[in-house]
This record gives sequence, structure tokens and C-alpha cells, in this order.
Amino acid sequence: MEYMLHYAWQHRMFPLAQLHTEQGEPIEVVSVGRHNSDAGPDFVGAQLKIGGVMWAGNVEIHLRSSDWYRHHHDTDAAYDNVILHVVSEADCEVKTSKGLLIPQLKLEIPVYVQENYDALMKSDRYPRCRNSLVSLSRLTITSWFSALYVERLEQRTMQIAERRKQCGLSWEQTAFVTIARNFGFGKNGDAFERWALSIPMSAISKHRDDLFQIEAIFFGQAGFLNDSFQSDHPALSDYYYKLKAEYNYLSKKFNLQHIDPTQWKFMRMRPQSFPYVRMAQLAMLYYTNRLNLSRLVEASTIDDLYDLLDITLGDYWQHHYSFADIEAAQGVKSLSKTTKDLIVINSVVPLLFAYGKYKADENMCQRAISFLEQTKPERNHIIAMWNEAGIECRSASESQAILQLTTRYCDAKDCLHCRFGYEYIKHTPSYLKEGEK
Repeated sequence: MEYMLHYAWQHRMFPLAQLHTEQGEPIEVVSVGRHNSDAGPDFVGAQLKIGGVMWAGNVEIHLRSSDWYRHHHDTDAAYDNVILHVVSEADCEVKTSKGLLIPQLKLEIPVYVQENYDALMKSDRYPRCRNSLVSLSRLTITSWFSALYVERLEQRTMQIAERRKQCGLSWEQTAFVTIARNFGFGKNGDAFERWALSIPMSAISKHRDDLFQIEAIFFGQAGFLNDSFQSDHPALSDYYYKLKAEYNYLSKKFNLQHIDPTQWKFMRMRPQSFPYVRMAQLAMLYYTNRLNLSRLVEASTIDDLYDLLDITLGDYWQHHYSFADIEAAQGVKSLSKTTKDLIVINSVVPLLFAYGKYKADENMCQRAISFLEQTKPERNHIIAMWNEAGIECRSASESQAILQLTTRYCDAKDCLHCRFGYEYIKHTPSYLKEGEK
């Protein structure tokens, strides 16, 4: 119940009648203050006119007045600047550590607010607020989306910062691992990240001008050059054995240890998305020096990014999906437009945004956001559900916002901190609008 008091105060969902303190003095709320997520009073910097006198200070909220003493605020000087105590039940007077009486407001949450919130929590439809979405203005939608996709980028910035620690603070290695993870496209994301972390970039950079040696290291570190792992393919290609021999030499030279190959997933996957093919694409990107943070940073337009991802695979991978000695009926294509979009959305933009934050370069951060706004939205079941509910995505920034909204707010039932949830909860029933009882 207390969380609803917080919500009602923050969003000024007050009864229509004049507010009064328990002593009968009228209250005019000029500013509810700023919600405080740290230690101390719940809202700071509030401005209230109580009994005709303007006050500036903090507001504390409890279910009962006696909670003031249960939480020992009466002995804590940090609460001496509280100018109003908001409660649902006023069961006693409250005082500061200096013995001064604090005005109290018994706040009654409008019945319709509680009913709307309860309806959201009990709904088994998705999204729960879908009934009110069609009435939202485009300004409301775009402003919330703008906050959501920046929130998502900030979240990914923290993830990249943690990854950078694993990479010995090397931004180049961090960029490689971040992009490599994306090449797993969900199903093999974790495996690609562990694989990329196992490759010492500083060592193999000496062989960057030799595609064959890069592929030997890449496939060898994945565990793909083990005969036991390839037992399902009794007839292996000559290229496999050449790569295996080269990896045996290079692994001793650099003291390499491959990852467990059983973690790779192939089931229910199109051949074009096999880890073999994705790894060959990464090898070509690395070989052509396109998988490079400095080149990503230098990209000034979205077309520059697409050009960096425009590669042609080597001869072997133009006609094979694996190391089986069987040529594919059709040549393996290079990165498709959809694949490039996903790499830009999930790797390049977060990297540029995180690097911009690291460098305190606001222009780079804004350029990253601009790239997101120029990229087509993703297409998946989550985006489709929101489209059906009346929220249409026009760019990748908006589809990223929807994914953030879904995972951070909808799945957690955190409707109280969602702007769409707020619009639903504050909706006044028609009988109140018409003045009926």
C-alpha cells in the first residue's frame, strides 16, 4: 500500500477536495519534490504552502504515522528538514530530533487509481495496458521511447565496461568480443563470447595478413578442428586437415587452449547461420581490418558502417556450410542487409555509445543514437505483439525501446515506473468525469 502512496504523491493523484493537515491547515502543493532513491527522506526539494506559509524542504511517506518512530526518524537529524509527513493512517503525532512537530497529511488514494493498478496486475493479456495505448499521443510515445532506448544504451554501456575488465582494459579486444557475441545471434551468443575471450588478439595480430592462419586460429579455438567433434562427418574436406595442421603449430606457438566445442548449438538453425559460417565471416572482417574500433569510430554515416560490413567470403566458404567434404548446392552468401542491421543495432551502436562515454565525447554518443534512428526496426514476436496493440515501430531506436520496455518493465510488472502504465492508472472513469456518484 505504501508504494501506492509514493506513486500518488509523485504524480499528484490527489482527491479533488482541498488538502488539509491533520491540524486542519490547508495545503497547496507547489512542487512534490524529487524522488530520492538514496538514504534519507523519500522526496527532496518539495515546495508546499501550508496554512498560507510557503515551505521548502523534504517529504517523508509512510503507511502509518507510527512508522516514523519504528524507523527511528525521530532521532535522525537527516529528517529534520521534513516539512510534511504523508500517511494513509494518522495514528500519532511525529516530531523531529529537535522535538519540533511535523505537519501530517492523511492522503486517500482515489479508488479508481487503485482499481486501475489492480486491473493491470491481474491482466493476462499482453501488453497489459493495451486498452489505453490507442489513445496515447505520438508525443507521449516518442518521448517515452527516447528515454527507453537511452536507458538501454546506458545498460549496455555498463555491460561493455565489465567486458572491458575481462579484456585487460583493451578497447580493441572489447570491440572484438562485443561484435563476436552478436554473431551468435542469441542462440550461440554466450559461446561466441567465451570463444572470443579465449583468443589473444595481441598475439595473433602478427598473422592478420594471412586469412588461412586467422581461420586456423579461429576454428581451432572454437574446438572445431577436433576429429572427435567432427565424428558426424566421416568424410572431412582437405581444407579441414590443412587448418588442423596449421592450428597445431600456432596453438603451440601461442600456448592456446580451445574452448569446449559441445557448447555450440546447431539444432533448428539454417545452414547460413551455422557457427562455421559466422566464424568465417568474422575471420574475413578481421583479415580485411574492418573489425577495428578505430574504423568504427571514424564512420560518419550509416552507409560507412554498412561498407565496413560488406565482405566476400573466401573460396572454401563460398561453397560450404561446414567441414564436410560436400559442396553446398548454392554458394554461401556474405552478410545480408538484415544481418548488418542487427550487428549495427546490437554491437556497433552500443560500442560507440560506450566509447563515447569513456572519452566524454557527447558527439560520438549522439552519432551512435543517430545510427540507431536511421536503422530499420528489428522484427520479432515481441515487436509484433506491440504492433498489434497499436504501437508501430518506425526505426531501430523504437524497436530497442520496446525491447527495453518489455524486459525491464512489462516482464517485471513494474507498471508504476512506466509512462504507459501511468497513462493507464491515471485514467479517470467516465462517471467521475461526468460528476456522477
